[in-house]
Amino acid sequence: MYSRFSRWLIVSTLFITASCAWGQHNAPPASDQKRITALKQDAANGDADAQYLLGYRYEKGWGVPQDYKQALAWYRKAAEQGDAEAALSLAVMYEEGRGVPQDNAQATAWYRKAAEQFRKAAEQGSAAAQYNLGNLYNSGQGVPQDSTQAVFWYRKAAEQGEFLAQRSLGLMYEQGDGVPQDYAQAAVLLRKASEHGDAVAQHYLGVLYDKGQGVPQSYAEAYFWFDLAAASFDSNSLNVHRTAKFRDEAASHLTPDDLSREQERARKWFEAHQAKPR
Repeated sequence: MYSRFSRWLIVSTLFITASCAWGQHNAPPASDQKRITALKQDAANGDADAQYLLGYRYEKGWGVPQDYKQALAWYRKAAEQGDAEAALSLAVMYEEGRGVPQDNAQATAWYRKAAEQFRKAAEQGSAAAQYNLGNLYNSGQGVPQDSTQAVFWYRKAAEQGEFLAQRSLGLMYEQGDGVPQDYAQAAVLLRKASEHGDAVAQHYLGVLYDKGQGVPQSYAEAYFWFDLAAASFDSNSLNVHRTAKFRDEAASHLTPDDLSREQERARKWFEAHQAKPR
């Protein structure tokens, strides 16, 4: 059986590998082929975690040909065993009509199942489940939309160090959604997520520095966080173009020496975090 932490680690590794090492149309390394073989065997033997992970690979086309129908089939097998993340993935595929005709009724049913399963795990202290339950309350999927409940579950996950929850809670403080607007608290939370390498958090932390909201106004700090975010976003995404525009605007307020210093600082940050701009 795969532990929840192991699953998170595997999915994170898949993302990094797919982004930086080999594309969908290239053959995966031999070591990954061995992992895929083992994963298929475990999934066929009924391991729900392996079924979810295999579905995830088929959905993304990571190490296997992208195949939404295969993804759907493996997600369903895992979801029918009570796997909340698989139920959530299945709901999204029905909602978006990937691998199956678009069906809002089925999507709603699976969102509801996911919410019921996330709540059980969340109440038992799972940070990942708490974060996901917060997402469901935030979006109103499977449960009534409730920003206060979203904040409640994001906070529990954030207090356990779940950086995605720290980002989400930070944005809710920044927007005053479910909590009184508090830029200083938003900055604290966004910084924690940013230090984990979350590009979205880095972008919004840059915005706070650019505007001087909750932190002293600083174009140098704004540039630094925008630069990290722009380097981390997918090069073809709309996010990278928007962040690069913000970064370049901040750069226009810096002297050449200040700009050079912040660029060097960003380079050292990537080295320290063993990350590379894409």
